[in-house]
Amino acid sequence: QEQVVESGGGLVQPGGSLKLSCVASGISLPINVMSWFRQPPGKERELVARIVETGNTKYVDSVKGRFTISRDPGKNVAYLQMNNLLPEDTAIYYCNAVNVASAAFYWGRGTQVTVSS
Repeated sequence: QEQVVESGGGLVQPGGSLKLSCVASGISLPINVMSWFRQPPGKERELVARIVETGNTKYVDSVKGRFTISRDPGKNVAYLQMNNLLPEDTAIYYCNAVNVASAAFYWGRGTQVTVSS
């Protein structure tokens, strides 16, 4: 069964840290790109960070210098280390895995991150 599962969300105070994990399993195609998206309350989903199989990364400007995306070599496992969290980082965070050649997209159900004092 193909599935993408996120974990690691929770409630944290401003300035705190969280590390999200994403595991994509049961997928026979190679996963070339893994990304983290987020959807704040009442807003559209946005790309937060992306890592391609070469190791190159991309971040939305608002998280640069605070968030780091990584991937276990040879595995469909990705992480998002989030430091110096701000209230505006509050959102549901979704993991996305892509096979580029087949344009196959796989989504998780999301994990809630709440930044509040």
